[in-house]
Amino acid sequence: MTDDAGGPPGAMTLVVPGDLETRTGGYGYDREIVAGLRALGWAVNVRRLDSTFPFPTAYARAHAVAELAGVPTGSLVLADGLAFGTLAAEAEREAARLRLVALVHHPLALEYGLDPAVAHGFVESERRALACTHGVVVTSEATAATLASYGIGRDDIAVVVPGTAPAPLAHGSARDGQGPVAMLCVASLVARKGYDVLIAALARLKHLSWHLTAVGSHRLQPHTAAAIVEQVRASGLDDRVTFAGELGEADLDAAYEAADLFVLPTRYEGYGMAVAEAVAHGLPVVSTDTGAIPELVDADSGILLEVENVSGWTYALGRLLAPEWDFRRQLAEGARCRRHQLPRWNDSVRAMAAALTRFGDHDILQR
Repeated sequence: MTDDAGGPPGAMTLVVPGDLETRTGGYGYDREIVAGLRALGWAVNVRRLDSTFPFPTAYARAHAVAELAGVPTGSLVLADGLAFGTLAAEAEREAARLRLVALVHHPLALEYGLDPAVAHGFVESERRALACTHGVVVTSEATAATLASYGIGRDDIAVVVPGTAPAPLAHGSARDGQGPVAMLCVASLVARKGYDVLIAALARLKHLSWHLTAVGSHRLQPHTAAAIVEQVRASGLDDRVTFAGELGEADLDAAYEAADLFVLPTRYEGYGMAVAEAVAHGLPVVSTDTGAIPELVDADSGILLEVENVSGWTYALGRLLAPEWDFRRQLAEGARCRRHQLPRWNDSVRAMAAALTRFGDHDILQR
């Protein structure tokens, strides 16, 4: 049996912090890649680290040391950057023994709201860790460009964009322009996702008919989640916003299918998988011009705004929530065309197999 990279299937150990079933884009990417490689005949072993990364406890770090030590010498290891970027000393210790490849969804220091000293520490640690790799996999060209400042040459980076599963077209709730416009945001309640900007804009649009469903975990940043809920209450929007929490695949698909409009006011994305899912359902999108989102949404399928632009969000949503719904219908038609251009998971898995095969044959990079 051969894989689609042109050679015999390989073997790989994925090192990932926390539960692989966690309902975020990064973990979803990891799950799809693992399943796809196994379908190609690859032997994939998953080693789970503690969930406290990227702020590991002493136990979590000791456990990571033990897990890496348990990987047989010469093995190809794909390490999720959520943990790997903080494991510089451990990577340096194992670099001569393991063929390390980093999977960087986005550099740790770019998480929104970090103390400058913490961000600087992440940069230095991730730079050291990445110097120990045979190669780096990223999910967008934007992230590849960012890693230049970490001393990683473009030839040592493989861009493996997330795939998107085919999805039924959203039927929506206001196709005839009657009733509340059903807005959907799929994002954990963390500072980087920009819910505060969205709520501030919606507070100015109470005169229009709309309802927002927010799908995403409250557990990752409990204080931020509580602040977002309080902002909704203080803005008098309790009956206009539903916090649905984490949803399983079937319920999430149902949420997309019932929506009229997808919104994501994110401050930074390595890629933007939820945006791709929205386009796959033929939904018009309002989001920000960060990460790979401009590659997913064009002027015919959505509106992209500058980060933190509350006035821009108010204006854009005002146009799309207006009783005259021609503009929203026009963007929905653009999204229905755009969805046929989205990458598929089979392509992503083949690209990952090719990258791992190439990096597995590399000597340790000299940087």
